[in-house]
Amino acid sequence: MPIAIGILISSEQVSSDLSNSLILGELSLDGRLRHTNGILSMVALARANKLSEVFVPADDANEASLLDNIKIMPCISLAQLISHLRGDICIPEHKPETSNSSLDFSRVDLMHIKGQEHAKRALEISAAGAHNIIMSGPPGIGKTMLARSLPSILPTMTLEEALEVTKI
Repeated sequence: MPIAIGILISSEQVSSDLSNSLILGELSLDGRLRHTNGILSMVALARANKLSEVFVPADDANEASLLDNIKIMPCISLAQLISHLRGDICIPEHKPETSNSSLDFSRVDLMHIKGQEHAKRALEISAAGAHNIIMSGPPGIGKTMLARSLPSILPTMTLEEALEVTKI
């Protein structure tokens, strides 16, 4: 999409000042915008460079709006963005729909696991000391369940920490 908008502006088919904007998205053959990987990192870079608004595919608007102090403009198609740039329509700014309470990803709590005392102790030591841990053994002995319970003994991430992990 950025290339298409660049061509339209350079050929004077569209006139708009986008010097303080970033345009992201993959353009499909029918003109719709498709999901693009890495939107959060690109919006973070735009915010760090003091850009005021970012045009993103509508599918990625929730992810992009997790960052504050930047306007997220969700676009469905190239035609919609062109109409917005010409002033025919106004694309409304997207507001985030999440809260910090949704950052708790643990579904299995370590205290609900019966038995496996040595494995649970190993998880506690690993988490407390930020050590690596390897779990091996035959299928069905609880390796996956123990691994899924690890977040329940870690402190809840702040929004900034969760965003940093998501960018990685």
